[in-house]
Amino acid sequence: MKSTLTLLITTMLLTDLAPVNGQSITENPFFTAYTTPFGVPAFDKIKPEHYEPAFEEGIKQQAADIAKITSQTQAPTFANTIEALEAGGDLLSRVSTVFFNLNNANTSDALQKIAQTIAPKLAKNGDDIALNPALFKRVKTVYDQRNQLKLTGEQQQLLEKTYKNFVRGGAALTAEKQDRLRKINEELSVLTLKFGQNLLAENNAYTLVIDKKEDLSGLPASLVSAAANEAKKRNQDGKWIFTLQNPSIMPFLQYADNRALREQIFRAYLERGNHNDARDNKALMAKMVTLRAEKAQLLGYENHAAFVLEESMASTPAKVSELLNQLWAATVPVTKQEATELQALMDKEGKNEKLASWDWRYYAEKLRKQKYALDGEQLKPYFSLENVREGIFMLTGRLYGLRFERRTDLPIYQEEVQSYEVKEADGRHIGILYMDFHPRASKRGGAWMTSFRRQEVEKGQKITPVISIVCNFSRPSGDAPALLSLEETRTFFHEFGHALHGLLSNVTYASLSGTSVPRDFVELPSQIMENWSEEAQMLKLYAKHYKTGAVIPDALIEKINKSSLFNQGFETTEYLAASLLDMEYHTLKPGEVPTDVLAFEKQSMDKIGLIDQIPPRYRSTYFQHIFAGGYSAGYYSYIWSAVLDADAFEVFKQKGLFDQKSAQSFRKNVLEKGGTDEPMTLYKNFRGSEPDIKPLLRRRGLLKVL
Repeated sequence: MKSTLTLLITTMLLTDLAPVNGQSITENPFFTAYTTPFGVPAFDKIKPEHYEPAFEEGIKQQAADIAKITSQTQAPTFANTIEALEAGGDLLSRVSTVFFNLNNANTSDALQKIAQTIAPKLAKNGDDIALNPALFKRVKTVYDQRNQLKLTGEQQQLLEKTYKNFVRGGAALTAEKQDRLRKINEELSVLTLKFGQNLLAENNAYTLVIDKKEDLSGLPASLVSAAANEAKKRNQDGKWIFTLQNPSIMPFLQYADNRALREQIFRAYLERGNHNDARDNKALMAKMVTLRAEKAQLLGYENHAAFVLEESMASTPAKVSELLNQLWAATVPVTKQEATELQALMDKEGKNEKLASWDWRYYAEKLRKQKYALDGEQLKPYFSLENVREGIFMLTGRLYGLRFERRTDLPIYQEEVQSYEVKEADGRHIGILYMDFHPRASKRGGAWMTSFRRQEVEKGQKITPVISIVCNFSRPSGDAPALLSLEETRTFFHEFGHALHGLLSNVTYASLSGTSVPRDFVELPSQIMENWSEEAQMLKLYAKHYKTGAVIPDALIEKINKSSLFNQGFETTEYLAASLLDMEYHTLKPGEVPTDVLAFEKQSMDKIGLIDQIPPRYRSTYFQHIFAGGYSAGYYSYIWSAVLDADAFEVFKQKGLFDQKSAQSFRKNVLEKGGTDEPMTLYKNFRGSEPDIKPLLRRRGLLKVL
């Protein structure tokens, strides 16, 4: 990526040049340097019609960058080949990051149409680079000389990664196999995109409309108010509308007394992408699994999981299975005991019905109240979005000396987005952080962190990062601000941990920056942040009643702590089931992929003994993480990283929750390093030893089972 200074000079030189792809330099914001503060994207000037010309020109410029490398007469060196390759493709990088981030967070029909057009072109461009024989020859020459070169540790990592990317991209295949690989990559790019678009449409298509007040029985006033607001937005005043967005469906399942309505909305949730219509995902995902398996075999791997995991901490499907099966064996007895307790509660109420999946959250909430006198609605007033945000700012200030200053002069891509400048304690600029909190029809579900610009060093100048976190938290309702559940609060801390990984990166090369690490290591910075969210010392700093400012009472904190192991069987089971389902799909060979994916799903879940009352967290047809989110054969990584984060947090439990020496060590050895060293090396540099699984098992109440 070019530095801001370089781009400004380029802008001055190109001012009077001819149009590029039909658009003048001054018309298209991507063709010149952003003149915004800190060089953030010019969201206020970027329009849908700017993307395709910028993509086309970006592909041309990257091809020219590659041609410059391959046509030179000088012998291949680290500088003229590896670093030159790393530095190329600036325009394509800039337009891609903006486009795909907005296509996830604030899409439109226009953007989705562009995505369908550009996806195969980008797949072809990627293959044109990966399968360029002259380029690979130069890369291999440098790689073969690696032991004689005097490279820094980071340079060694970049060389290793670059070479492996070419090999894993098919550079060593025969011409015939490369042609087939190109076709597979092009088809996968389109299928991946279509899966995500179908799921977004499915989420938006369903509504549960209630017009009888008695059907709202059991629901908290805040949820009823939000449903009334949703109905008003849809011109259905006097009714209440619930959607498949998490802030709507999950509390509905937790509190609604009307069992038939719980079943109705939950079945709609479970059947997303499974209606045998234009939005059906069954054939799409089966084709994706087949193509991934074929691609893996082309490249010399037994299956897709083996291909993916080669570059992970786990390294093999066998090691992933070992961890998942160990945890599954510990979890099943706990889950069955939980189911027995919930069934007994139903029986006590005289329901004469069998516990079903749409009952679990409802009766779990009742049991929580009985056991711990804890009601989630009691807690929400202490977790306003503003208080949680300020608490996170306070925490990162104490740990890392960070300061966050609200900026209202930066362009934003949607009116609700907030922007902050992040600084060191001494005022030095670190980067820019965008935060986008609430659901809307143009945003996909879930929560994630991304970047509009990665940190790197170019010609001795540090290029600072532009990071974004995107969530789907409960909206303000009535006179109340946005009040978060404990789960949403944990999610905020989680995504902020990812943001810190991007913001505090301190490396030379963008491709090794921030979160550019294996999937099963990337969740360590995010998941360790969650630990602070419910610690008593931390709660007293930020959990304050939004009306009175009163600090959360000790009695409530005690209830939170006592209930921390409650329902852990359920939560661990639904997660592990999805992880095992992911591995089931991605250890298949091409001829083994089923045509009936739902039958395969059921067979896989029956095989491990998943109880009827708990579906996998993500069923096949809406498993966005693995079919449209980059986590194929990698959904297990959350629990792998949980082993790391539980073990790592022991340092702060022993030395102090806000121990700055430990925090600075974590910053220096993990957050700043990105992918410049092997993950286990980075971890051991912080912790002093490899992680122990026992802290995770204790946290989830599973240790006694083993």
